[in-house]
Amino acid sequence: MPHYTRILGIILILIGIIGYIASGAVSITAMIPAFFGIAFIILGRLAQKEAWRKHVMHIALLVALIGLFGSFSGIFDVISWLGGNQEVNELAAIARALMALLLIGYIALGVKSFIDARKAAS
Repeated sequence: MPHYTRILGIILILIGIIGYIASGAVSITAMIPAFFGIAFIILGRLAQKEAWRKHVMHIALLVALIGLFGSFSGIFDVISWLGGNQEVNELAAIARALMALLLIGYIALGVKSFIDARKAAS
């Protein structure tokens, strides 16, 4: 799971940087995915230490959940934009939707990992 955490971090950093550049570098909020990405890379590195792994991965899932709450509306904004709503900032909506979808997948992997670890310990 630490490996997936670092990969997620790299992808989120790329989304943030690309979004920031594509938006004309006018708003730092375009970098929010990158800030989450940095946190995931740090947590992924910390989780490599066996003694810390369980706690750090729980923290990583909490960070993912917080990020999901902040980005989930992007999915609905993309759907609205695809439906013809011209008031939607399509670049921000796509970045938030991508972040939300990645975090949903990550949370699902994390929960499965916790269940598997629990079964293995029994």
